[in-house]
Amino acid sequence: MPRIPRMVRIDSGQRCVYHVISRTALDGLVISRTALDGLPFKKREKDELVRVIQRFSMVYAVDVLGFSIMDNHFHLLIEMSPGDMLVDDEVRRRFILLYNKGAEFPEGQMTHFRERFSSLSHYVKDIKQTFSRYYNRKKRRKGTLWGERFKSVIVEKGSTVMNCLAYIDLNAVRAGIVRRPEDYRWCSIGYHIQTGNRDGFLSLDFGLAEFGVDDDQRLKQYRAFLYHAGSIDKRGKAKISKKVLSEEISDDFELNRMRRFRHRTRYFTDSGIIGSREFVLSTYAVFKDRLFASRERVPKRVKGIDGMYSMKRLTDI
Repeated sequence: MPRIPRMVRIDSGQRCVYHVISRTALDGLVISRTALDGLPFKKREKDELVRVIQRFSMVYAVDVLGFSIMDNHFHLLIEMSPGDMLVDDEVRRRFILLYNKGAEFPEGQMTHFRERFSSLSHYVKDIKQTFSRYYNRKKRRKGTLWGERFKSVIVEKGSTVMNCLAYIDLNAVRAGIVRRPEDYRWCSIGYHIQTGNRDGFLSLDFGLAEFGVDDDQRLKQYRAFLYHAGSIDKRGKAKISKKVLSEEISDDFELNRMRRFRHRTRYFTDSGIIGSREFVLSTYAVFKDRLFASRERVPKRVKGIDGMYSMKRLTDI
């Protein structure tokens, strides 16, 4: 039986939002003669999949609205631009990002790469294949990692986007992994709160741009919606407790200084260098000649802790 064609918007000049879901095929299988310890994605695998998504989201004409990496599947909520919105120089820039500096753009293939960088299928394929190579190499295995082809749903902008984003961000709560959605670092709300949306990876839309909500108010309003949605009973699923919801309501869904600090403590274990900006710069200068960085690194401010900056682990540079 032939596969049903994927529904993909190709309207000229019209951006489209998609909810993408993809699951592994590894549940219950054996890797390197050793039975899987539960589900396949642990902390390192989730961190790597986030990095892979970040990389290809810079290459392709997408804005990432949300994501969640679970133990055996992932969700992505993206807004993709059609090819006719990419000018020639933008296609060339994305080609260099894909193939690294020094690569010569094949001018005769301009149409091919314009279509590729606006293709949902190519975007997800690159993410999944790149992560599969990493996973198989790490586990010393061969064969498929992913199950059936990914699912995609076309999502209307506005309130439907906000509802879909909340569904994605509540995955870890519903699975009983965390009490508060931002405590799970492998989802979009966790990334927003724990990293301050490092490198501008995620869109600040939250489904609220359509309603004219100011940028600086969207996160707060989205968190209010998220907590109320997460407190609703769903059969067989965990939920946000009334106590936690009440605490958030009393704080008017603002993150107080203590909670912001708690979410920033990962920098003390995951950074390569941390301290004042001057300390980070001077320490990095000692090591940078031994590194193979493609560009000069700059310290990133640790939001929520005054005067503190960090730089990624040197092995990540």
